[in-house]
Amino acid sequence: MQLNYYFPLFLLFFLGVKGQHPLIATDTLGQMQWVEETYQNMSPEERVAQLFMVSVSSNASKTTTDKLARLIEEQKIGGVIFLKGGPVQQAKLTNAFQARSKIPLLIGTDAEWGLAMRLDSTYAFPWNMTLGAIQDDSIIEKVGFQIGKHSKRMGVHINFAPDIDVNNNTRNPIIGNRSFGESPRNVAQKGYAFMKGMEMAGILSCGKHFPGHGDTDVDSHKALPLIEADRQRLDSIELYPFKQLIKKGLSAVMVAHLDVPCLESRDGHPSSLSKSIISDLLIKELNFKGLVFTDALNMKAVSQFAEEGEVELEAFLAGSDVLLMPQNPIASKERLLKALEAGTISMKRLELSVKKILMAKYKVGLHQYVPVEEEQMIADLNGLDNDILYETCMEEALTVAKNNFGLLPIKKLENKRIAYVEFGDSSGEAFYKMLANYAKVTWVKEKDIAAYRKKLAEFNLVIIGFHKSNASPWKPYKMNDRELFWLQEIAKLRTSNTILTVFSKPYALLDIVNFNTIDAMVLGYQNSRIAQEKAAQAIFGAFGAKGRLPVSAGSPFPVGTGVDTKPLQRL
Repeated sequence: MQLNYYFPLFLLFFLGVKGQHPLIATDTLGQMQWVEETYQNMSPEERVAQLFMVSVSSNASKTTTDKLARLIEEQKIGGVIFLKGGPVQQAKLTNAFQARSKIPLLIGTDAEWGLAMRLDSTYAFPWNMTLGAIQDDSIIEKVGFQIGKHSKRMGVHINFAPDIDVNNNTRNPIIGNRSFGESPRNVAQKGYAFMKGMEMAGILSCGKHFPGHGDTDVDSHKALPLIEADRQRLDSIELYPFKQLIKKGLSAVMVAHLDVPCLESRDGHPSSLSKSIISDLLIKELNFKGLVFTDALNMKAVSQFAEEGEVELEAFLAGSDVLLMPQNPIASKERLLKALEAGTISMKRLELSVKKILMAKYKVGLHQYVPVEEEQMIADLNGLDNDILYETCMEEALTVAKNNFGLLPIKKLENKRIAYVEFGDSSGEAFYKMLANYAKVTWVKEKDIAAYRKKLAEFNLVIIGFHKSNASPWKPYKMNDRELFWLQEIAKLRTSNTILTVFSKPYALLDIVNFNTIDAMVLGYQNSRIAQEKAAQAIFGAFGAKGRLPVSAGSPFPVGTGVDTKPLQRL
């Protein structure tokens, strides 16, 4: 084919002087030829349509999915992000949608801790906060690879992960456990390992939420959060992981809906619509050449900012390539077409974004599209290798934050009279059963503290398990007032030592007033069966704990706190 004269300039732009562009495929010449040929065969309307990624749930009604299929065929939409549902139905819909699309669709999903973030019958790996406690980054790379492998099996091309927000606000309602922690360096290291694993599996990575959503106490799904930090603070904390991953080949960045006055002079103007934040900072200053995604444009932090279509137009003019989940894709597409005709959008600017999208499609193999194999889907996504990796993660993450007198691991079992007390609103059954495999342990259940004092006087070691729901990272994580009082009263008993084991995020410790009478503290991070079993095993010395707190849990326990324990050698 005869390439037009723009093509060599286009190639040079992407290769740049600082190394290979993150969307360049191994077959560079073949990729550029396919991109150019595909682009030249598209009408202006089809080019604009490539900018949109619309959403659907695989468990939606047939009326809804049929409507989307028509939208894809008639409007030539560029991509689909799948939300809730099941894997088999999603695979069927993916194949149906791809069959209706002139140019293969870029399929995205949110699978930060695995497909189970969105889909039933799929695997949930540990949350980022848990992974942040692990000292061996190669384990996080394996998690990224496994999630990437699952995504690829589902016909997904881009996972909107890793979340590389630095969670430096304990009241953050939307990030929290989704972050690797509060240390910018640790977040960058873990984020890179996760990204590397996914990319090895053939899945595009997407760092989020630029320029950093960690220091917020407002959920951007509901309102526009304010980031009051100055530029120096942003450079050293929020922006640090993005800078590091961009240098190492991050495929895409998702821009958050945030109010960041030090980066955007217009009062209350969302970062996702800000040219100074996207074009000037992300693209020019940080030299990012990958795909720029908006966060979902139906979120209230931005959807109420302007009229239908204007939000999408402003996001594109600010520098975004992919407009994610527009409220009305047809109206938004028409608005962008009018802007193109009026010269508000230049053909050169449109070409830049569309060719990046096409590059990404080629890199993930969409130039040779193959339908998703629907058979054996559930079995392929739930193999034993997932459990093995999960066990490794929980073992490596387990953190001993305090260990007075070398109480852990427990020794001289013949002298121990051990009681287990359950706090929280979730089950500690797996924890108790594993404890009972090592020694005689009595589960003490009483209705008031007076009864607890009387019963626990019979024991010289009390293990308290604080168990909170493992269903999602957004579930409540704190002890209630009664539990906080009972903890202090039980720990004050002179007849026994106290071990507190927390199966919740470390921030649960912030409400504890006095740690002096708590002799040992173990962080299990999550309340899954495997997490409970691993904590019990570490308490009895089946393996040594070596995790480190990924966030501060009050002044006694700063970020990085952790006491190594040694496994006991048993005959």
